[in-house]
Amino acid sequence: MECEVCGDPFEQNTGRGRKARFCSTRCRMVAYRERKSMPSVMRTARRWVAARGKRPVMVDGSPASSTNPATWARFEDVQALQHGYMLGGGVGCYDLDDVTDDEARMFRATIPERIVYAERSRSGRGVHFFVLAEESPGWKRVVDGGISVERYTRARFILMTHRKFV
Repeated sequence: MECEVCGDPFEQNTGRGRKARFCSTRCRMVAYRERKSMPSVMRTARRWVAARGKRPVMVDGSPASSTNPATWARFEDVQALQHGYMLGGGVGCYDLDDVTDDEARMFRATIPERIVYAERSRSGRGVHFFVLAEESPGWKRVVDGGISVERYTRARFILMTHRKFV
């Protein structure tokens, strides 16, 4: 297993109960604090779903839809599971792949919308910038410096890591 906070490998306990997601109490507490620091515009929105790999699912495990709010849940319902956020309702995301911290910080300075949350992607090599944005068509481009950027504001699922990017 790989720790969801630091990425270090650790032995999975084969006992009963929930599978461990963190290598230590320290990492578990870091993840807890990160969840608590989630901005209210996202935390209080009923736009959360559980995830199986990179696929959105409802809490019961059946498929979730990025366009059907009846398949979404509250943050409290999914926070103990691998989960993601359905974009829309005023929240969009810039998704940067394979960037250095310096490249991500330089790109952050060019974002015109208000950034409400920034986190590392699941791979650890990318960054998600969640912004306040009206719904519009998504796009994908390569910007100055060769950075691959995708921007979506609706009907899209973003897998959350809660590994805050500063």
